Amino acid sequence: MGLLDNAKDAAEATGKKVHEWADDTKERVADKADEAKAESEVKRAESNRDATKAKNDYKENLRDS
Repeated sequence: MGLLDNAKDAAEATGKKVHEWADDTKERVADKADEAKAESEVKRAESNRDATKAKNDYKENLRDS
């Protein structure tokens, strides 16, 4: 192998590594976005649950009065 072949192989290996790094980063960002969305949905559900409980407690208090 000559110097050019070695340089070509090194460039190809570097290109593959950069491509893998970019794919991994893209997946990590997507995973974080999914995680944030899921946490938001949980908080919304908890808020709805708490609001419904408060409404039901209020109605119950009205019935008892």
